[in-house]
Amino acid sequence: MNKEALGTGLALITAIISGFAIPVNKIFLVGIDPAVFTAVRALMIGAIFFVLASCQVRFDYTKFKKVPWKYLLAIGIIGGGMAFLLYFTGLKFTTGGRAAFLHKTLPVYITILAFVFLKEKVTKRQSLALLVMLIGTFMLLSSRIDPAAFWKDPSFGDLLVLGATILWGVENVIARYAMIKEESNFVVAFSRMFFGSVFLFIAVAVLGKTDVLFSLSLEQTTNLLISTGILFGYVFSYYWSIKLINVSKASSILLLSPVISLLIGVLVLGEPAPLLQLLGSLVILIGAYFMIKVKSEFVTGV
Repeated sequence: MNKEALGTGLALITAIISGFAIPVNKIFLVGIDPAVFTAVRALMIGAIFFVLASCQVRFDYTKFKKVPWKYLLAIGIIGGGMAFLLYFTGLKFTTGGRAAFLHKTLPVYITILAFVFLKEKVTKRQSLALLVMLIGTFMLLSSRIDPAAFWKDPSFGDLLVLGATILWGVENVIARYAMIKEESNFVVAFSRMFFGSVFLFIAVAVLGKTDVLFSLSLEQTTNLLISTGILFGYVFSYYWSIKLINVSKASSILLLSPVISLLIGVLVLGEPAPLLQLLGSLVILIGAYFMIKVKSEFVTGV
């Protein structure tokens, strides 16, 4: 299988995982502090990727780092720490469906940043898709729903999710840069999750929530483990995909997942779906259609 086909297939698998992850994580977040939730998950996944990376280099750690530490630290703090904290805090305030579509505007920020910093080519098709998705995002943000117990402050939650998505855009481009420099995708994934978990545990301590770590119920612990498994699948498949194809294309394929998230949110969680939100979501998917048809132009071999 060639790199383009394998990378595209891995991105599609990531999209399917992502479609289920957002509404499922919203269910798991009930009764669990977002900072604690994300810190524990990140630490466990970081440990798994450390083992995978160690096996990949046969425990010869001189092969572990091919880019300066500042890039690996930035990947972890920005993408594995700050973005996760903003996102899961926002998810407690808004609906899973809205969060899913806002998260899927990620290709907008990635494409712009990849064009500026990685010199990835942006075609007319991509430019049109970016414009369409921005219009869809504006429509979605303009829709209003009444607060309820499961979505306490949608507007505030939307802003937090959007902020997290922009940070993930920055992190994706740094990660792609590290892989262009032939850094292992396992090392990059380890950096994202481990250094992110360090940041999050510091946030837990600063916020005075360390006691929550030792008071999780059996049900909450089980939910954490399930959510950790889902996130591991997402990170594993996505980081492998952006090693093989352009990050702007891989992130665009993820735009297929909000359909699953929206359906689960409406059918399982009883979330509302205002007409403007549905229209905005449809516009974002139209933009995704144009983006997915773009062929990767590789910056370097893998």
